[in-house]
Amino acid sequence: MTSTVIDIAAAAADGGRGSTRRKARREGCVGFVRCVVSFAKRKRSKGDVRRVVHSVKVGFALVLAFLLYLLDPLYKEFGDNAMCAIMTVIITFEFFAGATLSKGLNRGIGTILGGGLGCLAAALAQEVGGLGNVLVSLTSVFIFGAGASYSRLVPSIKKTYDHGVMVFILTFNLVVVSGVRAEKVLELVQERLLTIIMGFCLCIFISLLVFPVWASDELNDSLASRFRDLSVSIEGCLEEYFSSPETKPSFSFSGCKSVLHSKLKDETLVDFAKWEPRHGRFRLFHPWDKYLQMGELLRDLAATILSLEPCLKSSREASKLLKQSIEEPCELAGATLAWILMELGDSVMRMRKSGLSDDITLKLKTVRRELSLAGQKLGQRGPSAEDTIPSISFLFALTETVNKVEEVAREVEELAKIAYSARQVPNHMDEIAGANLDLAKECEQMCQRPKTNNNNRPIHE
Repeated sequence: MTSTVIDIAAAAADGGRGSTRRKARREGCVGFVRCVVSFAKRKRSKGDVRRVVHSVKVGFALVLAFLLYLLDPLYKEFGDNAMCAIMTVIITFEFFAGATLSKGLNRGIGTILGGGLGCLAAALAQEVGGLGNVLVSLTSVFIFGAGASYSRLVPSIKKTYDHGVMVFILTFNLVVVSGVRAEKVLELVQERLLTIIMGFCLCIFISLLVFPVWASDELNDSLASRFRDLSVSIEGCLEEYFSSPETKPSFSFSGCKSVLHSKLKDETLVDFAKWEPRHGRFRLFHPWDKYLQMGELLRDLAATILSLEPCLKSSREASKLLKQSIEEPCELAGATLAWILMELGDSVMRMRKSGLSDDITLKLKTVRRELSLAGQKLGQRGPSAEDTIPSISFLFALTETVNKVEEVAREVEELAKIAYSARQVPNHMDEIAGANLDLAKECEQMCQRPKTNNNNRPIHE
């Protein structure tokens, strides 16, 4: 009779490890379910919805491009080159419609130029034959590769046509290399070009017609939101400066800092917007460069507002009496500047002239005069002039802010005027067409009238 020995300590240890694993899995599943539920309950922003829609659009475009490879009639027509359509969708489809159009056109132009020149180089190499075939191919690859690579280093070309130049280098080398070993290089280029065009058409059709995301709208909304951020920053800065240390609010210049880091975003959106077709309020010749100029002015204004931060840190050094002496003009300046920035932001958002340019100019003159009078009063304090340095610095920075806001207001009015005149061009054309139509109708009526002699009697022919 045999006996079985059970190690109770080992069994207990294994059971403990097993329960620990089960507990960890259960906690992991519960955590995953909680994350899913919290994501489902979370309030969706406009950006979240657009990202989801963009993802669905990309998936749908990939399905349509994949049909070229799955369906037998299309596969017999294009063969393995059908994969170029899928690659085109993956590479070309971007979040903004202008970015998709830019990449697609760059890819198409680069493919056409690279394929055409590659075919010429391959044909010339085959015509030479022998060792000259290899020498011509290597020489053409070196010349065009080096020249195109150098052009990518030119800032103006790299900014707009970098993707097209890269595709040109790739296509040219593929065609030349294929021409060395294959005889049907022209047929190969035609098939690849056709599949790339089909993939490009899929991207453009879905991107422009199915819930399009326009870079121009994003640029306009982003620029308008910065006016509100700067308005809130000015109000918060003045509130903190004149508040007592016990009730000092927590204020940060996050809005100004975000405006300072907006240059790259502006340049990118402007490059995409220039490629977009006419849509909504935006025409083909919209003044996009004005947006870049306004962005620079807003960044200057944000830097000027940030110069008030040292004054906030030194505000505790200023006496309460000095603060009270400048509190009224400073609060007037803060309220006026905040109101003006909100009005300018609304004008940019609606792309219309605010109609308050004269009122804004008058208010800014009044604020500048009040701040100047407050500074003169502080300068007349005599022996205690050292105590007034923090307050005078604050007044000087606030006056500079007023000057910057005035520059921004002029730029907004100029942008609204140019944009309004650009939108009115089609209306003028309609008026001219209507006038021509009225003139044609009048001529037709004159031709239909019976001819008369000098006695106003009709002449019968």
